[in-house]
Amino acid sequence: MAVKHHYFRQQGFPLLLLLPQLIITLIFFLWPAGQAFWQALLREDAFGLSSEFVGLTNFVMLLSEPRYYTTSLTTLGFSLAVSVLALSGGLLLAVLANRITRVASGFKTLLIWPYAVAPAVAGVLWLFMFNPGVGQVGRWLVSMGIDWDPALNGHHALWLVILASAWKQISYNFLFFLAGLQSIPGSLIEAAAIDGAGPVRRFFSIVFPLLSPTAFFLLVINLVYAFFDTFGVIHATTRGGPGSSTTTLVYQVYTDGFVGLDVGGSAAQSVVLMILVAGLTVVQFKFIEKRVAY
Repeated sequence: MAVKHHYFRQQGFPLLLLLPQLIITLIFFLWPAGQAFWQALLREDAFGLSSEFVGLTNFVMLLSEPRYYTTSLTTLGFSLAVSVLALSGGLLLAVLANRITRVASGFKTLLIWPYAVAPAVAGVLWLFMFNPGVGQVGRWLVSMGIDWDPALNGHHALWLVILASAWKQISYNFLFFLAGLQSIPGSLIEAAAIDGAGPVRRFFSIVFPLLSPTAFFLLVINLVYAFFDTFGVIHATTRGGPGSSTTTLVYQVYTDGFVGLDVGGSAAQSVVLMILVAGLTVVQFKFIEKRVAY
C-alpha cells in the first residue's frame, strides 16, 4: 500500500501550528537552562549584589567533592527503587482492574485519585502513617519487634521516601498500563488459551510484549520523575535527613542554592543533573528500546 504524503502550500503554516509549543519550550526550558548554565560560570555573593566570572571553577569544585558522589549513589538507588515499585505496582493494579466487570469505573476512579494528591501532602500523609508514636503502620512495625524510627535511622527514612514517591506515581502508570491492556485484542488471548497456554504464560508471551512500548515510555517518565519531581515528597517527609541519607541530587541543588546561598555551585549541580538525566534517557533509547516490539 502506497504511503500518501501531504504537503502544505504555505511553508509558514506548519511553523505557525508549532509556534505555541515552541514558545512554551523556549520560555520554560531553554531560557531557564541557559540561565542555569550562565550562573554556573559565575560566583555570586550571598545577597546576589555582585558576581564574578570564574569559568568552570564551580564544576571543578563540585566534581572534586566526595559528598556529591555519595549523593549521586543515593539518587541512583532511590530512582531505581521508585521506578521499579511504581511500574510493578501500576502494572499489577492495571491487570486486576482489567479483569473487573462490576463497579469497574468506581474502582478505577479510586486508583486514579492518588495522582491528584500534591507531593507535599503525600509526604506528610506517609510521614504520619509511619510515625512510630502515632502512625498505625509505624506502631504496627514497632509491635512486630522492628526498631522503626525514620527520624533517626537513615535506612528507614530512605525507604519511607521511596514508598511515598512510588505510591504517588503508581496511579499515573496504572492509567497507561490499563489503556494498553484494553487495546490488546481479546482474540489473541483466547487463541492462546485454546492452545493450552496458562495465565502466566499468556501474560509473559503475549500481553507483556504487546505492552512493551507503553512500559518503555513509562520507564523513561518514571526515572525522570524520580530524579526531579520527588523534591516535594522528600522536603515534606525528611528534609534530606537524618544526616544526608535521603538527600538526592535535586534536593542538594535546593539546599546548596537556597539554604547555603551558593548560587553558582547550585547552578553547576543543576547543569550536571540535566546532562545526567539526558544521558540516561539517551542510553534507554539506544539500548532498552531495541527490546521493544512496536
